[in-house]
Amino acid sequence: MSGTVVAVSSSGEHSFSKPARESITLLAGLGVEGDAHAGVTVKHRSRVAQDPTQPNLRQVHLIHEELFAEVSEAGFTVKPGELGENVTTKGIDLLDLPVGTLLRIGDEAVVELTGLRNPCVQIDAFQNGLLKQVVGRDAAGNLVRRAGVMSVVRTGGVVRPGDVIQVELPAEPHRPLDRV
Repeated sequence: MSGTVVAVSSSGEHSFSKPARESITLLAGLGVEGDAHAGVTVKHRSRVAQDPTQPNLRQVHLIHEELFAEVSEAGFTVKPGELGENVTTKGIDLLDLPVGTLLRIGDEAVVELTGLRNPCVQIDAFQNGLLKQVVGRDAAGNLVRRAGVMSVVRTGGVVRPGDVIQVELPAEPHRPLDRV
């Protein structure tokens, strides 16, 4: 199973959206070089307020470009980086991958999926009503989060648009992604 990097984004500020870059550098055990969310321990403000010593399982945020097409059908326009992701992908169903999946990106970088992004009301501040497009309920009433996946960097390297992403599933039994 493989896909492609559509765009890469980063920001040294704790901003909702992240500007597109020509490349980003992933640092093993830390995240995206120069990004406000890089670090061994949590950097998301709400997580820091709860416990600043907890491990950072949200070093690199990935979203599938296909989500942007889905929300556009409901009248929303979203471009890469605008939902705060570092890597926008194409061709991989990120949300259906299990915990521990390795994504080999480009020539060197490897990230390990840790869980789902837990979207918050900041999405509605970005575009009113968008939160309902990325969080909902399935037919059984279970909460469904569709705003991307979170990961940690296992092997550093430079990531650029156009890079191939190879998916390596962990040993079974697989655990579905849950919010982190």
